[in-house]
Amino acid sequence: MLWCVCMALVAGCAKDDPGRGDADTQVDVFEPKPVDKPNTMGVWMHYMPWFEDPASSGTGQWGQHWTMANRNPDRIDAQGKRQVAAHYYPLIGPYASNDRDVLEYHFLLMKYAGVDGIWIDWYGTRDLYDYPSIRRNTEVIVDVLEKVGLRYAIVYEDQTLRDGFTTDGQRIAQATADMRYMEKEFFADEHYFRIAGKPALFNFGPQVLRTPAAWQTVLAGIADRPTFYTLYGHSHLANDATRTNAQGEFIWVDATSMETKYARKHEVDALFGGAYPGFHDFYKEGGWGDQVLAPIDHEGGALMRRLLRMAADEGTPHVQLITWNDFGEGTMIEPTAEFGYTFLESIQAFTGITYGKSALEGIHRYYTLKKRFGADGAKKQRLLQAFYYYISLQHDKATGIINELEHAN
Repeated sequence: MLWCVCMALVAGCAKDDPGRGDADTQVDVFEPKPVDKPNTMGVWMHYMPWFEDPASSGTGQWGQHWTMANRNPDRIDAQGKRQVAAHYYPLIGPYASNDRDVLEYHFLLMKYAGVDGIWIDWYGTRDLYDYPSIRRNTEVIVDVLEKVGLRYAIVYEDQTLRDGFTTDGQRIAQATADMRYMEKEFFADEHYFRIAGKPALFNFGPQVLRTPAAWQTVLAGIADRPTFYTLYGHSHLANDATRTNAQGEFIWVDATSMETKYARKHEVDALFGGAYPGFHDFYKEGGWGDQVLAPIDHEGGALMRRLLRMAADEGTPHVQLITWNDFGEGTMIEPTAEFGYTFLESIQAFTGITYGKSALEGIHRYYTLKKRFGADGAKKQRLLQAFYYYISLQHDKATGIINELEHAN
């Protein structure tokens, strides 16, 4: 079924036919198509939904993941870069995680790199700290993601159960409420990632609920009980001897070698592989305590390529890319001023798609034009057409519109 299209934004649904208007602004609507990906391994991007700018934050201030304790993005250096709490700088500058232009840019880049979808780092339904904005952002993220034609899953942060509760019963009740929200809002979605017919749910831990009995209670409260995966080395905190709660584990970046992690893959029912570009956190410099892990050299992209090859050699059915945009820890695959498109090019080579760097650069040009012509109705319609060309893999036609608009007054 073709979507309705809002004239001002790609996301949303207008009452009018998207093709209406004068002949110069007619928009042909196309369904998203999957890329031709010779490498059939599932490729999933860990995605952080927690960034805020002054317009999105509700306070007029930049969010804490751009500032930490002592950075101010309103300070701009001679090169035009804002001061952010990271050693690396996003190619588009700091942004809000509910900015639909940003999200289109992110997800089109992933699509044209052969990524199947994202795993969203999710903090539950409590009205505490920045959890409400993360929940709001996630809903926008899912909306845009579906329009691009990617899939998603949730990585539940049970660390959110740490503060404000005094008993395990209270924590279990909150976790159950979070699960029921996910079941209602996410699990039934046709774009949600499923394994063996069940929604896949990942847990970054367990960190707080650390007994099989607790997880049995929480998971039993979901009618469409998910396949449940814990962090590497943590499934024993969810499973008893029957191993009925957690069906496997996923790899993360830490001080343990990847060889060691893969060596124990037969100890769990399923192990999801992992690959990351490097690690260099900003916590000490940003006033958020000491660094959590010694820096891991990005090696100009060589580390990422090596870890992708390792995942393929180990024969894991899925690999998680760690991460799209954790700038605070320096694991970002998103294009940066320092690395450009290097990591995405490595993923393109791994998945076997044929678009190359020029397609990624074109998507960046598309994003720049959306910001440039945000108030120009006719040009926005042309960019909307480019969007439909992009998601339906009519890349050359999208490029033609971009070239046309770059020379417009």
